[in-house]
Amino acid sequence: MPIIRSISGIRATLNDGLRPDILTKYVAAYCNTLPEGNIVVGRDGRPSGRWIADLVCSTIIACGRNVKYLDICPTPTVQLLTEKTDAVGGISITASHNPEMWNGLKFLNREGVFLDKEENEKFWILFDVDDIDYSENPNNKSKIDKIDSVQLHIDSIVNSGYFDISAIKEYFLSKKYKVVVDAVNASGSIFVPRLLRELGCDVVELFTDNSGVFPHTPEPITENLVILSQSVIDNNANLGIAVDPDADRLVIIDENGLPIGEEKTIAIAVKSVLENQNFKSDNYEKVISVNLSTSGMIEKIALQYNATVERSAVGEINVVDKMKVNKSIIGGEGSGGVILPHIHYGRDSLVGIVLLLDLVSKTKNSISELSNSLPIVFIIKGKVEVSRNPKLVIDKLIEKYRGMNINTEDGIRIVLNNDDWVHIRGSNTEPIVRIIAESNTELRTRELFDEFETILQEYL
Repeated sequence: MPIIRSISGIRATLNDGLRPDILTKYVAAYCNTLPEGNIVVGRDGRPSGRWIADLVCSTIIACGRNVKYLDICPTPTVQLLTEKTDAVGGISITASHNPEMWNGLKFLNREGVFLDKEENEKFWILFDVDDIDYSENPNNKSKIDKIDSVQLHIDSIVNSGYFDISAIKEYFLSKKYKVVVDAVNASGSIFVPRLLRELGCDVVELFTDNSGVFPHTPEPITENLVILSQSVIDNNANLGIAVDPDADRLVIIDENGLPIGEEKTIAIAVKSVLENQNFKSDNYEKVISVNLSTSGMIEKIALQYNATVERSAVGEINVVDKMKVNKSIIGGEGSGGVILPHIHYGRDSLVGIVLLLDLVSKTKNSISELSNSLPIVFIIKGKVEVSRNPKLVIDKLIEKYRGMNINTEDGIRIVLNNDDWVHIRGSNTEPIVRIIAESNTELRTRELFDEFETILQEYL
């Protein structure tokens, strides 16, 4: 299918929109929007990422710039190295959770965060009008520096001073704590096991061969984690960890082999941060920023700690912008994305893992006990493929529910009372409309979801 262009970058299937000429043009246009300086490049491990990386790096060189090449690494690693070095931008070659026939590019500014609306518009205009300057360095001094980023990323977390790493490691060594890891053979394959071992865990590597060949559908949702769940049981493990191909999302399996639900990742991270006095400073307020689709568990947890919650449109940069405005102490998205500004402004599964293990070592809870301690809510997520502009459908829904408690910043979010809500929006990354419903009971959530799915279908 043609390239999908959004605030999250570009992505497409290999047999259609992802052509070398188009990729070259996008990379060159992006270079033209940046000040002089180096650009960090990494890829999520997909086999197609090899030729795309060659193309991306060659184009950057053709634009007279140096490349800091990280090879296979998580998107948050590209973000971190962009922010913490003299780079003026970064490119992560990934299609995130999309299947193997997809790939794409995520573009970062010099702060290591995704381009915002204004930056993207400037970038896209250059691409659309074909006003691109390939100013190759006449002295041919541009080069590619290869960087081993694994330990750099891990050290940025464990040596940050926010965690008592010695106490964490002592606890997990004493418990002979066993963790099974499913990195879908992609960018988390080396990073996640090494981090866990540094924290004293015994690691069982399930899908961590770094080949980029996915052993199952790569999105880390319950139906795709059956093998991991069984492996936790078979190995008598304490924890199962799944990350998506570019390792910015973290999903947790408890000691009984049960997925606790991707929404609980950010809930646990929030609780861990609010329990840790090291995170409190004049630089941050007791404000949590999440997107409009994230579970209402966050408000319930915030209430326990006298904290407040701010919500943004879906999309990592939207959450990050909200965090910066509100000096948020933590933020993220219910898909398993944790953003801890003390480390960097990006969704980072490695940060999420350390926050999880820090809370476990302090509470001495099993994963199931920790999961059961969270507020009880029921959430259903679904999607509907569309052949027309999703905005036309959303506009009809906005007109229908005008006058009610709605938020139209990103699609339409309808709050029926403090606990019942529905969010319907067009996807940033796929030709679909997403629908999410939540309530305090499973029956009520199903009723809400079915009701609004029927309404949605009438407008398609």
